[in-house]
Amino acid sequence: MGKNVGGIDRIARIVAGLILLALVFVGPQTPWGWIGLVPLLTGLISWCPLYTALGFNTCPVSRKVA
Repeated sequence: MGKNVGGIDRIARIVAGLILLALVFVGPQTPWGWIGLVPLLTGLISWCPLYTALGFNTCPVSRKVA
């Protein structure tokens, strides 16, 4: 399980996850806010199973200099 979520994508996922989770406690207080756990967790661990399935990778590749 290698990283496939890059910097900006990672920050966006964490922010979106926190905003969605806030819907559980404030605002409309809807249980749909628990969906925010998915982007929050994928942002925190820098790995997304959907990206793996679709072959996406937003994580910068470190190149080896020979």
